[in-house]
Amino acid sequence: MTDQKTFIVGDIHGCLDPLKRLMDRLDWRPVKDRLIFLGDYIDRGPDPPGVVEYILELFKQSDMIECLIGNHEALFLDYLSGKDRRLFLLNGGTETLQCYHRRRRDPEEDLVPQDHLLFYHGLKPYVELDDFYLVHAGFRPGVEIKRQTLEDMTWIRDPFIFSTYDFGKRVIFGHTPFSEPLVLDNKIGLDTGAVYGNRLTCLELPEMRFHSVEAD
Repeated sequence: MTDQKTFIVGDIHGCLDPLKRLMDRLDWRPVKDRLIFLGDYIDRGPDPPGVVEYILELFKQSDMIECLIGNHEALFLDYLSGKDRRLFLLNGGTETLQCYHRRRRDPEEDLVPQDHLLFYHGLKPYVELDDFYLVHAGFRPGVEIKRQTLEDMTWIRDPFIFSTYDFGKRVIFGHTPFSEPLVLDNKIGLDTGAVYGNRLTCLELPEMRFHSVEAD
């Protein structure tokens, strides 16, 4: 019998101060407990690069941290590779680019630091726990988990949200904001709209305890 806990954090969107306050509130033990982020670290909020920098500092404390890819990171990677740049800008990417420009000390430096690029490229599509699947947006009902597309896992909304489909395990997800955590038999939604002035939320397992802080 283990007393290991798992902490799962919803969409941050550049809201660094709420993230710090949330982490201060958690009883997270770096050498023992898992810490999992559901994606959307960047765009729309005041300090997207600062959020990534903060998570990279957490990595130095623990090897039990996992980070999922959100649609905004997928858009950013497309932007950096020269693919569909307009879509990234239309979805809040301007704030992210401006923040990276402001952080750059030398115009000759790369816009995005190498350790940030490695972070973005290393993000996972989903994580499987004993009793849960963790994914940014959700899954396509009727499709095996291993056959899900990255587009669905980072973008899907209504076909997943309104489905009662049993995926074999309860699905914990972000992406779609709610005023408070969505708790249904087959899914739990943790995006509580921090970037829209509501709250940043974390789910603690196995206690099924929600922690949240007000946005700035």
